[in-house]
Amino acid sequence: MPNNMVVLLSLCGVFALLILIQVIVKAPKPVQRAAGGVITGLCALAAVNFTGFFTGVSLPLSPLTIGVSGAARIPGVTMLLLLNLIVK
Repeated sequence: MPNNMVVLLSLCGVFALLILIQVIVKAPKPVQRAAGGVITGLCALAAVNFTGFFTGVSLPLSPLTIGVSGAARIPGVTMLLLLNLIVK
């Protein structure tokens, strides 16, 4: 199986898991809430990297950081920032 197909299937699986979580907690419009969460997390990651020129704090773009920010939203980006500060 090509590498691109594995990445695409992994992303679809994570998104399906996020939708399942929204269904379990009985959220109205679970697909929209899951998609909104992913978009919020990715926008938070982008905001950190865009302001990194001024603040000196940025996160490298990797599958891990993109996945954590997409799945865990703003708390995930905050956790990545804290881990980045602790490890440096």
